[in-house]
Amino acid sequence: MQIQKTQISIKALVEGFEDNTEEGVRAYGGKLNIRPPYQREFVYNDPQRDAVITTVKNGFPLNTMYWAVVHHEDGPDTYEIIDGQQRTLSICQYVAGEFAHQMRGQEVKYYHSLTADEKEQFNQYLLDIYICDGSDSDKLKWFETINIAGEELTKQELRNAVYSGTWVTEAKKYFSKTQCAAYKIGSDYMSGSPIRQEYLEKVIGWKANQNHQTIEQYMSAHQHDVNANDLRLYFEAVISWINATFAPNAAQKKVMNKVDWGMLYDKYHEQTFDLTAINQSFETLMLDDDVTNKKGIYPYLITGEERYLNIRAFTDSMRLAAYTRQKGKCKICGKQFDLKGMQADHITPWSKGGKTLSSNCQMLCSECNRRKSDK
Repeated sequence: MQIQKTQISIKALVEGFEDNTEEGVRAYGGKLNIRPPYQREFVYNDPQRDAVITTVKNGFPLNTMYWAVVHHEDGPDTYEIIDGQQRTLSICQYVAGEFAHQMRGQEVKYYHSLTADEKEQFNQYLLDIYICDGSDSDKLKWFETINIAGEELTKQELRNAVYSGTWVTEAKKYFSKTQCAAYKIGSDYMSGSPIRQEYLEKVIGWKANQNHQTIEQYMSAHQHDVNANDLRLYFEAVISWINATFAPNAAQKKVMNKVDWGMLYDKYHEQTFDLTAINQSFETLMLDDDVTNKKGIYPYLITGEERYLNIRAFTDSMRLAAYTRQKGKCKICGKQFDLKGMQADHITPWSKGGKTLSSNCQMLCSECNRRKSDK
């Protein structure tokens, strides 16, 4: 990876500044993408924005900014801002006349109201820029050290940076905006924040798993696709399956947003489920104090695997009472063991109505407990 330090004047930076909802935010003669797919919305408040302009007018140094080189097969290289978006926008918006600024003890002035020498001083101010050019893996490692607006990038924001292109841009329109389409149809079954890329990350993970890929491998393979329809249609199929198969009510939806729906859809979407039986079981499990993970109810009802429920464990006092009753001997093989070498087991299994009570506790050695569990 190559990292080059350079200086760029404000005059060069603001050339061709354009803030277009559809086309994005660009400057530096159109060569700098100020808001690439992994960047967040502008969040500086007025005092922070004014502090940037005050710093420049005083000739004080601004923090170093970071750009990444973007190579194009059909044209010259361009750049994307990794860190420094909000300082850059503050400068460009001031020059564009979008707000006025006041130095201490002076009158409020828009950029166009500055004197010729004040404009010249402002325009010739040099910004310190580090420009990064390297492989995807190099950039990913480098991005992990960079903070945006004082808050570290999430893993998915880092991936968006590395695999930026038409696919990420289109995927973000559907999965990563406030009140985006994915949020509107799937918020009952998804946790996290769309704008923090948590929806996008989760669904890519589901889709990638179909082909035994990592998220990085999937994004690399689709980086230059003209749209993200494959991912969108997959997500919509998962949500439609949930609604059609389980028709969940408000109470049921409260425990559904931590479920790995993609994995369940891939394995079970062709299976027929008895909705009446599922609803009855749901009510029973919600009232069962032994079920400590209520969000695992639906995975359990679909797969039959008790591990999703985190059945309440026997307490230390229950274990000691059973160990004492058995005089330190395994209930199955009859061999003597220390307490630490034995495991608490339900005499009547939980699945057959056995509760996590002292009267239903027996101590087994590790080997006998394993054999019992395998049956």
